[in-house]
Amino acid sequence: MGNITMSNDNVVLARNTKQAPQNPFYSQTVAFSHYNHLSAQLPIDPLSGKLLSGSVTEQAEQCLKNIKAILTSIDHVMNDIVRLTIFVKTIKEIEAVEKVYQTFFSGYFPSKTVVAVDALPMNALVQIEALVSNGEGTIPKAPQAGDLIKLTNNTPLAPIDQFSTQTVAFSHYNNLSAQLPIDPKSGRLVVGGIKEQTRQCLKNIKTILESIDVPFDDIVKTTLFLKNPSDIDAVNEVYATFFPDSAIARTVAYVSARTTVAVSDLPMNALIQIEAVVSHGDGTPPQAIEDRHGLILEANNTKNAPIDALATQSIAFSHYNHLSAQLPIDAKTGKFVAGGVKEQTQQCLENIKTIIEHVDHVMEDVVKVNLYLKDITDLDAVDEVYATFFPSGTPARRTVGVSNLPQDALIQIDVVLGNAEGTPPILA
Repeated sequence: MGNITMSNDNVVLARNTKQAPQNPFYSQTVAFSHYNHLSAQLPIDPLSGKLLSGSVTEQAEQCLKNIKAILTSIDHVMNDIVRLTIFVKTIKEIEAVEKVYQTFFSGYFPSKTVVAVDALPMNALVQIEALVSNGEGTIPKAPQAGDLIKLTNNTPLAPIDQFSTQTVAFSHYNNLSAQLPIDPKSGRLVVGGIKEQTRQCLKNIKTILESIDVPFDDIVKTTLFLKNPSDIDAVNEVYATFFPDSAIARTVAYVSARTTVAVSDLPMNALIQIEAVVSHGDGTPPQAIEDRHGLILEANNTKNAPIDALATQSIAFSHYNHLSAQLPIDAKTGKFVAGGVKEQTQQCLENIKTIIEHVDHVMEDVVKVNLYLKDITDLDAVDEVYATFFPSGTPARRTVGVSNLPQDALIQIDVVLGNAEGTPPILA
């Protein structure tokens, strides 16, 4: 490649500031096209490099201060956050976290996901992650669209939360708040078990999308947060009735990318919560209509990586590729790779690399990595292998400890990938 400053392509722009905690294995923020992906922030004091001792209130404040410091260092503000993901050790502490969280925003709350997990790095009580708009884009010396407008939407036909927006669109993506199985009429959990709760979560997502004239099949990626992983078969039974949704999607058997995460608890003691990332072909103003209309979702599977009937390995839309979570399965045998966490990490990343190369990309295009570990104390061993795939430590990262993974795996990994070439519009 020639001099990068002369390129007309989007570039992966990784940045760090000394005003927030640094880690050799990942960058604090990685921008690509119109989004900044921040690594999940722990309540670490950047001066001492140590975890802040104290209550969840104090720890939440430190997480948010770290996010604010990172945003300040790249000339952004807290109101540029599109989605916040909050991981807590105890779900009851979310009220204390929200009291702190409110003080960092003015007149606007981003879309939001809240879950309780079994463990967080450094035994923290809370970890907070942000996805941030990037109006200037990442074509070197060529602002892409100036000041893109963030479009927020709430409909009374779906559950409304005073501390989040149901959907926040920016550029070519819509980011929905994770939906609980709440009946919007009563404001309570729907009556019934896991099937009824799954159906209600998906109905709420569909209602939100219909309120902004977006088809259900424009969903690019779902993340299912499950309280009881043994419920997955019942969940899948309902899930398969929603995907594919349209005749066109059924013709091509389109299903989104997907990740399933076991959680220790969810708000309102729900059994399931579903998060959706959605394509937004119309874009957000002032993107010119000819530049944004009719972009295609590109779904890809390769037999050289594990295939799942209810998830597509990779879904590209506009300037991003979203990959389904990968387990340590050898695609040739269909079985788990032999060995411990190092071998399993290697296999997960080999599967990811295979999928990425199948769509003519490279590992250097990865902007965000999500690690789900059965035993958080395995992180050092995981990092040994991880560093061989990401030697520059570029991608932003999230790490959480979960009590259970599909097929009793020790690790599961999913990634978000830059897609410099974009996806083509539908030709007449």
